[in-house]
Amino acid sequence: MDHRITSFSRDGLTFDVADQGPLDGEIVVLLHGFPQTAASWSALAPLLHAEGYRTLAPNQRGYSPGARPRGRRAYRMSELVEDVLALYRVTGADRVHVIGHDWGAAVAWMLAARRPEVVATLTALSVPHPAAFLKSMVTSGQAVKSWYMVFFQLPWLPELLVRLAHRYGRDRAIKVNMASGQTAENAARDIDFLSGSGALTPAINWYRAMPLSSPGQTRQPVRTRTMLVWGDQDVALGRKGAELTRDYVAGPYTFHALPGVGHWIPEQVPDQLAEFLRPHLAAAT
Repeated sequence: MDHRITSFSRDGLTFDVADQGPLDGEIVVLLHGFPQTAASWSALAPLLHAEGYRTLAPNQRGYSPGARPRGRRAYRMSELVEDVLALYRVTGADRVHVIGHDWGAAVAWMLAARRPEVVATLTALSVPHPAAFLKSMVTSGQAVKSWYMVFFQLPWLPELLVRLAHRYGRDRAIKVNMASGQTAENAARDIDFLSGSGALTPAINWYRAMPLSSPGQTRQPVRTRTMLVWGDQDVALGRKGAELTRDYVAGPYTFHALPGVGHWIPEQVPDQLAEFLRPHLAAAT
């Protein structure tokens, strides 16, 4: 495609897209996580452009102002995957590389499992294969780390507490995020966006929709060339899920455990991540 994609539509929803890099480059779709937007790729994307890749970073369902349907059912994994497929169809490409972080990684895993023919390579940052994650919940301390997922199932209370924290404890919230590997600037950006953009309830609805997914869907193996990158200081995701992921990838697989790195890999170590991506992306045939 020889023109920029600034948005795409699906089922009456409009998604914003940051389209950068050489127009004739192989396409890399960048899927952000919670509570971020396409801005979270601002450090990594230029490094990919320098290698000749074109990046498409959508603000996903609930994060784009024109794509905020009501109710948790609208945020089921099946809908999130179909959103990315709608973007893929707009590109006109045979296949695209997919890099996802946090919730974006969860979407990327399911996309590659269900539609391997459209994914040239899969890169998951921080989040293991869904089946590995579920197994780690009962074989390690992951359930304790994931306490917030249960809390987010409650109606209205999570939103209230987030707004109160933003209003009366913004500086403390920024420091908490910094302790997990964020810079003060990026932490403030994400906290302010979540609290003031109208995206708060839609973003939390991603978690509230989790019980609506079929457990069988999460066990699908991935046959695409895959790389998982995980930081050993991640406060939300433990080592066990990362180690178990190998059991659910049937194709070529690479795992990088980063010492001293937290949850926010694309922004904390973009140069190191780009080094890992160079041979991984180039190996796609």
